[in-house]
Amino acid sequence: MKKLLVALCLFALPALASAQLADPVKWTFKTKKIDAKNYDVIATATIEKGWHLYAQDAGEGPIPTSFKFAKNPLVATTGKVKEDGKLKKAFDKNFDSELKYYENTVNFVQRVTVKGKAATKLKGSVEFMVCDDHQCLPPTEVEFAFDLK
Repeated sequence: MKKLLVALCLFALPALASAQLADPVKWTFKTKKIDAKNYDVIATATIEKGWHLYAQDAGEGPIPTSFKFAKNPLVATTGKVKEDGKLKKAFDKNFDSELKYYENTVNFVQRVTVKGKAATKLKGSVEFMVCDDHQCLPPTEVEFAFDLK
């Protein structure tokens, strides 16, 4: 009986460990055509209940959300990435700072201009950090590619 119990525990530990490594943020990426040459590229973060994702200007301490766009001679970005969501601000004693973050969902929108008539892709990555009331996960980087036609 002891051997059976030990065997069950050994099989259960990896499952429990992988459950803790789950990513509480799911990203979706889409484009919205504005006119013949301009697009909004939209990265949407859906955040699990109890977690929060830091803004691009998060405050002192956590890793802010940031976007990197690969160089593409056919695409030019216009301005900075805009945030569209319910921004929250709160003092965090762990970081000893007032922090800005999002819960539930937030859209990050970048306006781009396509040069020429050829279809192309805008590639890049988003780096972000999430925390709950008890822990922060290490910063994560997710790659993306937007089709611009």
